[in-house]
Amino acid sequence: KISIPTVTSNVNELIEEGILEEAGVANSSGGRKPVLIRFLPDSRFSFGVDINVERAKVALVNLDCKILDEVSFSIRSFHKIEEIIEKIADEVVRMKKDHKIDESKILGIGFSLPGTVNEKKMVLELAPNLKMRNINFKQFGSLFNMPVYIENEANAGAIAEQVLSGNKVNNFVYISITQGVGTGIIINGHLYKGKNQRAGEFGHMVVIPNGFQCNCGRKGCWELYISERALLKNYSELSGKELSLNDFMQLVYKKEQTAVSVWNKYIEYFALGIENLILGLDPLAIIIGGNIAKYEDLLIDPLKENIFSKDGFEGVDDVKIECSRFVSDSPLLGAALLSIQKVIS
Repeated sequence: KISIPTVTSNVNELIEEGILEEAGVANSSGGRKPVLIRFLPDSRFSFGVDINVERAKVALVNLDCKILDEVSFSIRSFHKIEEIIEKIADEVVRMKKDHKIDESKILGIGFSLPGTVNEKKMVLELAPNLKMRNINFKQFGSLFNMPVYIENEANAGAIAEQVLSGNKVNNFVYISITQGVGTGIIINGHLYKGKNQRAGEFGHMVVIPNGFQCNCGRKGCWELYISERALLKNYSELSGKELSLNDFMQLVYKKEQTAVSVWNKYIEYFALGIENLILGLDPLAIIIGGNIAKYEDLLIDPLKENIFSKDGFEGVDDVKIECSRFVSDSPLLGAALLSIQKVIS
């Protein structure tokens, strides 16, 4: 418990910094009338960046994590991480100028990265799908003129789900489905990182021994069967057509035979991995994020049927399985939260 003097001191400090303000008094049932305190969401700002295999997304948010400005650009034409970061820095400068934000009001910038991250050393240790290793983000600090933070993208997504979703669940697994697959694990309200800060790399859990070759060096990794890239590749190999995710899903809605067959197999592999997560971690909820979350009506019920139809350890009411209401933006919002949480805590 926090003592009343400590609360008063903290509140006064935040009032002095312009993050809180007095908003009148409330009715009293006896004694002094309590002073109402109001939170000022536009008193400070933060930037969030989400980098995946194909694109980088940059967002400016306020303390409510409301996105005030956002831009996305392809990274396919960039040859070095330095070029991507410089482009991001240019967008940050533009947003600050467009929104007339004073430097003193910016808390920092957070990066959501697809790989193993040591946030204390500020190093992206390994990102197999980006073919990057040991990228030290300290070198980019001078480009932004603000504190820089980094986190694994699935962990960032899990942070956003915990803080912003309104779900009062303290034990859950967030599954990020992009061109790869990652998971962020929340246990008793805290992000679980593991001994070497690598917990959650379930995308590289082997589900098919001696299966497809993965960029990580293993064979048969889960992400080779349930990533967005894997889904579309499987359809392309059978149909000869290269489609976007949306175009493919429209074929599933229309019950096109090949698309439905590919989708059903996708659901089987997806359910197999989720079963392993449930058996290993016993979470209260599984939250699915990424563009695939737009198609909750085609995803959730088939997954439940595959997972809970067997006579297994888990029952249909034991684990809640749902799609993120932020769809693919959880890692972006989680990245923006890194600097907000640092200051508020």
